[in-house]
Amino acid sequence: MRMKTLGVVVMMSVAVLATGCGGAGAKSAKPEPSVSRLPNRLDRPGPLPQGELQPSPAANAPFAANVEYEIRKKALGLGGGTGEVTAKCPKDLGSTKGTAVVCTSEYKGAVVEWDVAIGDKSSWSDNLVTFTATPRQGLITQEGVRRIIFGNSTDALDHILCNDIPEAVTVPMGPTQYTCQQVMKDGQVYYPQPMRATDSGPRAY
Repeated sequence: MRMKTLGVVVMMSVAVLATGCGGAGAKSAKPEPSVSRLPNRLDRPGPLPQGELQPSPAANAPFAANVEYEIRKKALGLGGGTGEVTAKCPKDLGSTKGTAVVCTSEYKGAVVEWDVAIGDKSSWSDNLVTFTATPRQGLITQEGVRRIIFGNSTDALDHILCNDIPEAVTVPMGPTQYTCQQVMKDGQVYYPQPMRATDSGPRAY
């Protein structure tokens, strides 16, 4: 039995400010960056894996296992990452409307709590039950940062420079202490931007 999740996807845009070029006497063809560079380089991520997240619940899996599976998928979206993620809900979680529990997900050591509320049965199948899963924390990941910045830039972007972003870290929703800047193939360096944690993944604005 597979759950139908309810959620709101918030679309965010990425805004950057370009730095000025070098002084009038500069002989180099490349702009001279006037902005201090952050210490850690992150390169373009590889392609996203295809197919459903594995392992998936068996056809006769308990209701809680199906909810855990959906939270695993939501947790990857929350951090913008890929790979192994686990989730845990109370084993006696039932499909009764109005049930409210706290589940947890873990991705590369970062644990997020989820407020889960069971809703109505699906309008098109009595075997499907709707529910909401709201994260209590945000999740910043190196991979998610790379994907959002490279995904919203052009091929002219060579790499990004960031401060010390862990592989995954739980943070409050909103602006974080983590910042990144773009370095273009022509040598232009952009001003650092704070990374924000949202329920749709890391954002830079």
